[in-house]
Amino acid sequence: MSKPVLIALVLALGAAPALAAPPFKAPRNIYGQPDLSGNWSNATLTPETRPPGLGTRATFTEAEVKKFETQASSEVEQGNVSIDPTLGAPKVGGEVKAGIRPEYAAAGGAVGGYDRGWLEPGSTVMRVRGEPRTSFLTTPDGQVPKRKAGAPAPAGFNMAMYRNSADNPETRALGERCIMSFGRNAGPPMFPNGFYNNNYKFVQGPDTVAILVEMVHDLRMIRLNGTHRTDGIRPWMGDSIGRWEGETLVVETTNIPMRQAYRGSWENLKVTERFTRVAKDRIHYGFQIDDPTLWDAPWGGEYEFSSLNGEIYEYACHEGNYALPGILAGARAEEAEAAAKAAEAAKAADVAKTPAKPTKPS
Repeated sequence: MSKPVLIALVLALGAAPALAAPPFKAPRNIYGQPDLSGNWSNATLTPETRPPGLGTRATFTEAEVKKFETQASSEVEQGNVSIDPTLGAPKVGGEVKAGIRPEYAAAGGAVGGYDRGWLEPGSTVMRVRGEPRTSFLTTPDGQVPKRKAGAPAPAGFNMAMYRNSADNPETRALGERCIMSFGRNAGPPMFPNGFYNNNYKFVQGPDTVAILVEMVHDLRMIRLNGTHRTDGIRPWMGDSIGRWEGETLVVETTNIPMRQAYRGSWENLKVTERFTRVAKDRIHYGFQIDDPTLWDAPWGGEYEFSSLNGEIYEYACHEGNYALPGILAGARAEEAEAAAKAAEAAKAADVAKTPAKPTKPS
């Protein structure tokens, strides 16, 4: 075939279509399971629920992504500026600076976090299948669905537990007591806390998958091909049973304790999670929330873990927990001050009630 004829044939047929890349298939470990092992992170700028005003927009534009990620980089740069030692200690009670993220302001501004070294909330928008998501939740509006008519209000079951009085350690939050993260890092469902330590180590065995949560060094144990406990005991992270469905680890968790309620649900809550390695450096995480006593239908969301370039070390929470004894000591000091004022007021009242002694005639 002559060269001109060959060129004409190519032009007539058109360029050969590019072959689609085959779907990623995770390498197998020594047990023949898809390999999820390694160190991972879910730190991100994307929130659990969609920001107000975005409506049904499930994704950000690339221009918005650039804006948010540039702002995050600027925060890192500003936060790493050397502190002027002549300025003295940070302001008591913290100081909320102009332009600070709302979640930082809600957490107390600069309390205990005088520079960027203490924070690593994530600096990128979460992408799922390449899409820059506006929320983890995949409900139409990115919000928690409305409850069923007649369902109990969230505060009705846990107000006493979360009143956070300073009577004793038992009434304080689990995060303050170094029992669980102050967010839902361990879950289920598992979320970043928005501040730091959003890292994990996945370890697989023939009968168990363990997830080491950096925050408060929680260790979540997932028993494979087992059955849920029926003894009424509710572990801090619930009772997780896992199974492999092809490339995906499916984990079903029940028996979640009241102190780990999610959106007001715990007693009848079932969380189903799906872990699928979709790339060398990505694990897709999907979760479904099911509580027929509170919602008409199951709902949930998704995000992707990214590989962590580094090792995870112990989060020594108890050893450095000066806050809890400080909180309790502060409450005792306030009580002592109030008691002293009450005693002074009572003494003044007694003096006022005491009749004056008659004066002797001169």
